[in-house]
Amino acid sequence: MDISLARTFLEIVAAGSFLRAAERLHVTQTAVSARVRSLEDELGARLFVRNKAGATLTPAGEQFVRHARQLVQVWERARHQVAVPAGRSSVLTIGCEMSLWDPLLLDWLLRMRTDAPQLALRTEVGFPADLIEQVMAGSLDIAVVYAPQQRPGLRIELLIEEKLVLVTTRRGRRAIDPSDYVYVDWGPEFAAQHALAFPELGNAGVIAGLGPLGREYILAAGGSGYIRQAVVRGHLEHGRLHRVPGAPEFLYPAYAVFAEGADEAVVAPALAALKQAAKGAMAPPSRPARRGSIVPPAKRRGRA
Repeated sequence: MDISLARTFLEIVAAGSFLRAAERLHVTQTAVSARVRSLEDELGARLFVRNKAGATLTPAGEQFVRHARQLVQVWERARHQVAVPAGRSSVLTIGCEMSLWDPLLLDWLLRMRTDAPQLALRTEVGFPADLIEQVMAGSLDIAVVYAPQQRPGLRIELLIEEKLVLVTTRRGRRAIDPSDYVYVDWGPEFAAQHALAFPELGNAGVIAGLGPLGREYILAAGGSGYIRQAVVRGHLEHGRLHRVPGAPEFLYPAYAVFAEGADEAVVAPALAALKQAAKGAMAPPSRPARRGSIVPPAKRRGRA
């Protein structure tokens, strides 16, 4: 069977209509309809019922969903294996949400170099919805994302019980100054909790759509904002940033998402290394800075 037929079928299921699927596939709606007819002819069953609201699955279509996902995933794994570099036994592809990759992805790569040298590694950073779709399609083995939605055919494992904490460059500050507050967009769940806790900060002068960007801006320009606890630990230790006393903390856990039928020989060592890297990222600093202590300039140059 032409694998593009299964891909088109799954895209319609995800989009809910032939038109939206055509837009996402960058083809005409006529082409999508033709692919569905070809697929239905091969299977000998009708897969969709089209109506004004879009397209819904028939009982036969519902049965075919799992098989279509397996077909696409097996094809992608086969395509990866054909392209295995010399000296490696397999290829593992991992994607990480943009606000989570630092320092997790680098630490994971270094661990995999030691723990699983037989695997060739491919990494990418992207938006969570896109990463999940790539796992569903089989082009990613693992996606590391915040708050993933449960989808049929996927497994989800907790990696980090991360927190977002309010930090500032102003030592001794006990309240937020709206004039230098940086709103870092950590997603809709954070936005809802933030609005309840700080209704007066809904229109910040600077909004950063990326966690690392917000952190680096605060460090360079001064001010305050919510940043992941693990990545500011070194800055807190060296006195470049300070916690705002009494400010609420917000949960920001990270999860590994992978297909139920994933190759255990490839995925298992990758998950083990991810959990070790996550544990290392959450470990407390070795030498906490004393309140009021002066850190020599040579020691202030911590890793961002």
